[in-house]
Amino acid sequence: MCVKDKVFKLLYGVEKPGRYIGNEMNMIKKDPVKVDVRFAFCFPDVYEIGMSNLGLKILYHLLNEREDVYCERAFMPWVDMQQQMKKEGVKLFSLETFTELDKFDIIGFSLSYEMSYTNLLKMLELCGLPLESQKREKGMPIVIAGGPCTYNPEPLWEFVDVFVIGEGEEVILEFIDLYKKYKFSSMTKDEFLFECTSIQGCYVPSLYNVKYNQDGTIKSIVPVSESVPAKVKKRIVKNLDTSYFPTRMITPLIEVVHDRITLEIFRGCARGCRFCQAGVIYRPVRLRSSKKVLQYAKELVENCGCNEISLVSLSTSDYPNIDELAREILKFAESKKVNISLPSLRLDSTSLDLLKEVEKVRKPTLTFAPEAGTQRLRDVINKNIKEEDIYSTVKLAFERGFQNIKLYFMLGLPLEEDEDVLGIYTIAKNIREIYKELGLKKRIRITVSTSFFVPKPHTPFQWEAQDSIENMQRKMKLLKENLRKVKDVEYSWHDFYLSKLEAVLSRGDRRLSRVIKRAVELGCQFDDWGEFFDFSKWEKAFQQENIDWRFYSDRKRSFDEVLPWDIIDTGVTKEFLKKECLLAYEAKTTSSCFERCTGCGVATFRGGICVGK
Repeated sequence: MCVKDKVFKLLYGVEKPGRYIGNEMNMIKKDPVKVDVRFAFCFPDVYEIGMSNLGLKILYHLLNEREDVYCERAFMPWVDMQQQMKKEGVKLFSLETFTELDKFDIIGFSLSYEMSYTNLLKMLELCGLPLESQKREKGMPIVIAGGPCTYNPEPLWEFVDVFVIGEGEEVILEFIDLYKKYKFSSMTKDEFLFECTSIQGCYVPSLYNVKYNQDGTIKSIVPVSESVPAKVKKRIVKNLDTSYFPTRMITPLIEVVHDRITLEIFRGCARGCRFCQAGVIYRPVRLRSSKKVLQYAKELVENCGCNEISLVSLSTSDYPNIDELAREILKFAESKKVNISLPSLRLDSTSLDLLKEVEKVRKPTLTFAPEAGTQRLRDVINKNIKEEDIYSTVKLAFERGFQNIKLYFMLGLPLEEDEDVLGIYTIAKNIREIYKELGLKKRIRITVSTSFFVPKPHTPFQWEAQDSIENMQRKMKLLKENLRKVKDVEYSWHDFYLSKLEAVLSRGDRRLSRVIKRAVELGCQFDDWGEFFDFSKWEKAFQQENIDWRFYSDRKRSFDEVLPWDIIDTGVTKEFLKKECLLAYEAKTTSSCFERCTGCGVATFRGGICVGK
């Protein structure tokens, strides 16, 4: 019985069989025998999450533009499917041809979140492949990984052959060309990995030696040869108008998390929030022209069959003339009965006209992210939003008939006091008062959601300590008790232990690789899913490997300490990050890149709004 027949037989006993059958609209079909390179694009989470990822779709279609490459997809199977696969002896397979993944040339992982690390190892295990890179010989798949988490790749260094640092569109085709040379020659795997370092944006961890001080901090990170770069500089797409973007995207058969057309209008962020890793690693800001956005929007609506189009970026309202662009898209979207979504709107620039235009189609939940409860703390984190902006925009929304307001905040930010925590309660209370003063009768819902600050690599707060779990619990309870006093307010918060593990993994070094492997052996997987996450198993893994996880999360680091991710060059200088950290302690803000160049260092890329600076 072929793999496809075996898989279809398994589907009678699993939840959501649509996750495993492929054959979606715009799926690429090729004859695997007629290509030189077979590439398995793996997303280490379930189908519904992976198929919401724009990066997956861009790289999937980009690779399949080449006649000599067939890119297929694989996702983390749910536990019921894993059990069925184990019972019937089926290895992890692709959705396009139901080929087991150990038959592919390259297995590529997209790493968006640290909590997917155990899933990566589990997927390799389901392939029947050795987990460690050094145990996979020539003839076995080369394992690569890209995405935001690779800006500190060290915790996964033992398992991944090559990390792609930066934007995959710029690197992946060069990597494919080099792989073909390797595949069809006598070149050894070691020689191939050595050659990979000649491609800017490729980090081969096995070609670097790490030494430690007696106190457990890193002493040095040194390449094994002078011809291996001392630092790996990220790659970026310099011009979004000329870069590849598919307008006939693969469309899921079942409902996914973000069940809509996703159109990126610009990349990067000019705001410089000091806690935000994305705002650093995606610099510089690069705008897609309104002409291209309109062209792509029309083609996507025609080709993808979704009922909503989302204009995405890290700060959508910073796009020049976003009101005019939204109106132009609405002109043809409304006639097709397609909604328009504008996520990541900032409170201080949401206009009446834009709200009116969106309102014509629907009245969604309005989501705002003040992040901190007081102006002082918003200045500390460089979140340039005034309290009056919050209230004026919410009042405008209520007057236009919006009834659901969602507010996102962070607890445990550097320099946070209890006054800042209670400031969140004050904001929620004042918003409820605004609605009452307007005399409106419909029932409203105000949702306050808090996450816990995680000090991320390559940010001005990368040296800061994370709050202890005890302090997280205390602050959450303080806020919860006060929010109970406010009518129509619901409160949700992120799991303390999940935030703690995220900090550990995001700031970890090479020693964590054996902890992650141990955690998988203890049964850890789907760590971002509440029903599966078990911090006690992780604690046991740390204990068995004789590592104190608090060393990574709860410890403040000095400016002169060698950090595990110092090997990666984002273009933003360490001097700039230090300066921003010191400004935070003075509660002084830094202006947007649109206002003036802040001298962060990414102008060396000569791309986007940094050209000419």
